[in-house]
Amino acid sequence: MAEDLGFVSAMAFGLTALLLGILSPIATHIGLVDHPGGRKHHAKPTPLIGGIAIITAFFLAALASGLPLSPFRAFFGGALILVMVGVMDDLRELLPRSRFLAQLGAGLLMTVGAGVVLGDLGYLFGPDRLMGLGLLAIPFTLFATTGLMNAINMSDGVDGLSASLVLIALISLVLIAITGGQGSQANLLGPLIAALLAFLLFNLRPRGPALVFMGDAGSLFLGFALCWFLIRFSQGPDRLMAPVTALWLIALPLIDTLVIMGRRIAKGQSPFRADRQHCHHILLAAGFSPKQALGIILLLALAIAGIGLTGHFQGIPEHLMFWGFIALLGGYAWMITRAWQVKRFLGRALVHQTAKAVS
Repeated sequence: MAEDLGFVSAMAFGLTALLLGILSPIATHIGLVDHPGGRKHHAKPTPLIGGIAIITAFFLAALASGLPLSPFRAFFGGALILVMVGVMDDLRELLPRSRFLAQLGAGLLMTVGAGVVLGDLGYLFGPDRLMGLGLLAIPFTLFATTGLMNAINMSDGVDGLSASLVLIALISLVLIAITGGQGSQANLLGPLIAALLAFLLFNLRPRGPALVFMGDAGSLFLGFALCWFLIRFSQGPDRLMAPVTALWLIALPLIDTLVIMGRRIAKGQSPFRADRQHCHHILLAAGFSPKQALGIILLLALAIAGIGLTGHFQGIPEHLMFWGFIALLGGYAWMITRAWQVKRFLGRALVHQTAKAVS
């Protein structure tokens, strides 16, 4: 079975690369491209086909895997809705309401159609106090799902960033499943990880600009897929991890989005209003190159996910992990409110490091 899954993952990798090569000229011809200008850093129109290639290759690999896919009908149905709306948004920018309705539709397929629901949040306030959601389970799950999809979408501001953040979370889930003796629950994660790696070869190039971008179709699908597997792994009597562990695996995009949207609401602005106060914007404003900013953010994401995995494997009480996450959220919010000071500090650090390297 392991050999079969290895073949299927290799198939997903190869299909993604093949589709990216085939679809690039088509996307350019029909105008499915991201044009430079404004807050963007690329210099020429770039095809927005990453999401289409990833979901297509992943679906075909899943069909070829021989795994029972009937429990995942709602998953692929929700993914299809998001990819279709995402492509339309990439072709011709839609109103936020249209994207929200697509996210809500995918979330309803997941919750009502497949029963993938956050029934409880674990023992957040003590070892004997399970925080069940009761009648709020489906509404809260829909809220969490749309929130994470938007978090992944908003983090897609530097080449390779959103895909790499999702990759860290997915690999962490595979580790949890395998070490928990439930590797079969992670069977579909292998092809998805492989498809993401193929995309990164085209998007995150050591030299030269990105050949393709993820697009809204890709970031919305990845956010949805992440929600599905995080909930499946953290709920039910045979759960593989505590719900609080999921927070640590996706901490950076989640915290960044929560803090930024909270600040926008406090200012009386739309929470979906674009600005330049995300983590990657602060690093770029401090003088770091896009690849340096990417490296710093991914190191932070790996460290934070590592804390979550340590808490999981060492059996640290859930309420302690939860308050640790709240402390992380508070520290990040404090940093963002002093973004100009952070930029000055990082700028001085960059100048010092550059001078050291030259000498």
